[in-house]
Amino acid sequence: MQHSDDRRGSIRLCAAAVLLLLSAPGMVRAQLAAPGAAASAVGPVVTIEIRDYRFIPDRVTVPVGSTVRWINREKRTAHSVRLLGPQGFESERFFPDESWQQRFDRPGTYPYECGPHPEMKGEIRVE
Repeated sequence: MQHSDDRRGSIRLCAAAVLLLLSAPGMVRAQLAAPGAAASAVGPVVTIEIRDYRFIPDRVTVPVGSTVRWINREKRTAHSVRLLGPQGFESERFFPDESWQQRFDRPGTYPYECGPHPEMKGEIRVE
C-alpha cells in the first residue's frame, strides 16, 4: 500500500511540474510548434511556408514584436532556420507538417537560410 501511495505522489508532483512549465508564457521565444498551434506572441503572427526547397514568401516586413512562423510543407524533408549575423543561431530541424517560430523584438534586417540547404535563403525586415 505504501508503494502505491508513493507512486501517486510522484505522479502528482510530475503533473504539477508540467502544469507550471506550461503556464509560464513568454519564457521561450523560439520554439517548435505543432501544426495550427497558437503563438504566444504579443504582436501579429506571419507565416512562411517551406515548399519545393523554397521559403514562401522569401522576404517579409513585419512590425516590432511580431512572431514569424515557418511551416514545413515538404513531403519528406526536414529543414531548419538559421538566422545569420553576429547574433544568429539555428533552429532545431523540423519535419513535414511541423513548424518553428521566432519573435522579433528589435528593428533590423534579419537574413536567414536553411541549415541543411544553404541555397534556401530569406529575409525578415522588422520595422
